[in-house]
Amino acid sequence: MNGLALYECPTESASWRIALPHTAAAVPVARALVRTALAEVEHAADSDTAELLTAELVANAVEHAVGRGPIELVVQLLPTGCQVEVHDPDPAPPGHLTRPVIEQPDPWQEGGRGLLLIRALSSSCGHRPTSSGKAVWFRLPAIPGQRRPA
Repeated sequence: MNGLALYECPTESASWRIALPHTAAAVPVARALVRTALAEVEHAADSDTAELLTAELVANAVEHAVGRGPIELVVQLLPTGCQVEVHDPDPAPPGHLTRPVIEQPDPWQEGGRGLLLIRALSSSCGHRPTSSGKAVWFRLPAIPGQRRPA
């Protein structure tokens, strides 16, 4: 995809896809898309958590992915919650995301907490290879009784 493109698919489980620049400016755009997508459903996943984890995935892709190609954000709203994926051009797996044990981050370092947050706050997470790099994803469950803003 070239530039920014937004697609909404009218299906039983709606999905949005947007190509983001490989810069820090992608983070607030990704957060806004997730917030908007979750506002569309009656029983959504926790929007604050979804925004935080999305920001972590996008920031990691911007900082660590080799290559300057665009980053793609995919948000899927499912009957059971949501799944967010961030695609980047680097095929290397994302650090310690799916390893059984993560070392505690150094309290004196600025970074090192993003993957820990994703593992701790999501119902599941992982990564998979794609034809152009990899996709890193997380899932959040729907919160019964949570209503979208009027």
